[in-house]
Amino acid sequence: MILVTIALSSCSKYQKLVKSTDNEKKYEMAIAYYEDKDYYRAIQLFDQLMPLYRGTEKAERMAYYYANANYEQKDYILASYYFSQFSKNFPNSKHAEEAAFMSAYCNYLDSPPETLDQTVTYDAIQDLQLFINQYPKSERVSKANELIDELRLKLETKALNIAVLYFKMNDYKAAVINYQNLVKDFPDTKYRETAMFHIAKAYYYYAGSSITQKQGERYQLCAEAVDNFLANFPESDKAKEALQIQKNAKKYLDNLTILQ
Repeated sequence: MILVTIALSSCSKYQKLVKSTDNEKKYEMAIAYYEDKDYYRAIQLFDQLMPLYRGTEKAERMAYYYANANYEQKDYILASYYFSQFSKNFPNSKHAEEAAFMSAYCNYLDSPPETLDQTVTYDAIQDLQLFINQYPKSERVSKANELIDELRLKLETKALNIAVLYFKMNDYKAAVINYQNLVKDFPDTKYRETAMFHIAKAYYYYAGSSITQKQGERYQLCAEAVDNFLANFPESDKAKEALQIQKNAKKYLDNLTILQ
């Protein structure tokens, strides 16, 4: 009962503070709430105070605390925005570099699973790269590069899974296109060997399911894809299968030539 009474009393005092016109008291308590990790109450008071203190010495401190309070509340969309605003509005602040990094980091944290739309992931990569360009000597550059690599791998994996899905659906034309896009968009991807092998394999099945007039061209593309694969990965454990695919493709090409 005593704890309930104390809690109600605390809420009552806070509500009176919110309605108060004593902005200096509000500022003092907003800082106190923030430092006591009561971020929800701190944010409510900062919302009221920041427009009133714009251009003053207190504005920078509140802007930094406000961004960080949203981060601590795990509202990464808002936190990213306010960290970005802070770094732009206070470029000479001792927190400017940290804020620029945190803006990108919040987008990283908000990046969804690879099965979902990856717009935020692209934004995070772009923001992290901008941070590296802006602060090339920062001790955070190494971490930024690690995060970029992690996000790129997510995009690569999504691209691979899409290509695999088309292949399994027997939509070999779409599979070829998506495997090719994976290699083109991510030339250093760890999936490069898998993608190049399946380009050849998808071309082979694509040719087989094509009308006779198109088969020759597509078997030829299959044979060329195998050459390209083996030139890049001569020691691949898929080399034997790739050579067999090429042998079959050339056999069909020979038969097509005879028929013509």
